[in-house]
Amino acid sequence: MMPLLLVQRPLFECKVTWVFTPVTAEIISLDTENIDDILNNADVALVNFYADWCRFSQMLHPIFEEASNVIKEEYPNANQVVFARVDCDQHSDIAQRYRISKYPTLKLFRNGMMMKREYRGQRSVKALADYIRQQKSDPIQELHDLAEITTPDRSKRNIIGYFEQKDSENYRVFERVANILHDDCAFLAAFGVVSKPERYSGDNIVYKPPGHSAPDMVYLGSMTNFDGTYNWIQDKCVPLVREITFENGEELTEEGLPFLILFHMKEDTESLEIFQNEVARQLISEKGTINFLHADCDKFRHPLLHIQKTPADCPVIAIDSFRHMYVFGDFRDVLIPGKLKQFVFDLHSGKLHREFHHGPDPTDTAPGEEVQDVASSPPESSFQKLAPSEYRYTLLRDRDEL
Repeated sequence: MMPLLLVQRPLFECKVTWVFTPVTAEIISLDTENIDDILNNADVALVNFYADWCRFSQMLHPIFEEASNVIKEEYPNANQVVFARVDCDQHSDIAQRYRISKYPTLKLFRNGMMMKREYRGQRSVKALADYIRQQKSDPIQELHDLAEITTPDRSKRNIIGYFEQKDSENYRVFERVANILHDDCAFLAAFGVVSKPERYSGDNIVYKPPGHSAPDMVYLGSMTNFDGTYNWIQDKCVPLVREITFENGEELTEEGLPFLILFHMKEDTESLEIFQNEVARQLISEKGTINFLHADCDKFRHPLLHIQKTPADCPVIAIDSFRHMYVFGDFRDVLIPGKLKQFVFDLHSGKLHREFHHGPDPTDTAPGEEVQDVASSPPESSFQKLAPSEYRYTLLRDRDEL
């Protein structure tokens, strides 16, 4: 029989355990008492407008908190980046102030100013963190030689600032504006010796429009006046006639205004220029009641099919009221003074809707001509399908356009 060996274990065993305690970022709950103070003092703030009963809000909460933790590691200073939330049931006044129409809504603020574009990307920790990193990156490209100044990318809307030095109030105002409008324009800046040939009358800002035919424009206001500088640059960066894409369709649709759209082939810049000029000439007073847009015929074949058109028929002008689509006559008729304006007025008066259902108004028939009630089924809205989806948001209201 083998002898039994007894091994005495030490009375105490020492185990070394490494404990990692991640930085836990606080999601600040905003209310009427603290909202202005917190947002005004934050370089960047991402605010989640939610409702506890909304299942999409419930799903977002842990993701939003984890994204906040990730970003807090990279930007530890309290006011660099703030993640905050608003319970819209408890604070309906705040929800109304920011025109919240769906849950959850993620809005970005810079030093208290709400950005026009809300976050509409993927709801994941990585996507939210990447979005904040992008917002914290420098929106201004510094130019290092004169060749870069004279050869910018003319396919973009370029805003170029020429400064004697970077550490100046002129540049700080320019930087604030660039942080807000960098999605709409390319911002560039030159300093010192590089910018000197363009600073013959001191620091200045120049707008270089797309293409090579349009002349440059110089800002003549005070460069230390934020409101004046912002308004001038915004006017140049956000055109009267905007392009609609599948990427910005939800945003444009949610603005709630009917669409006046030119469908044109991408290479057909002549028709686009005619449309832009006539919108500016005939419809500038209607800005705020209808969105002026242009769309690529190849990319938007489906809406064209709705109005019984194909890319071969382009250029085509149409209105989408979010209930129906209405087609303008021959494109060349846009050059007839007042013709495009009347088309928009007929939408607002309800005439387009009536005529689709009942035929021409009696006032449009010749004397003695018999008026017949012509049944019609107008094409349904196509772009309404780009609106915020009930599979992604809890929608609070429905539209009721013509």
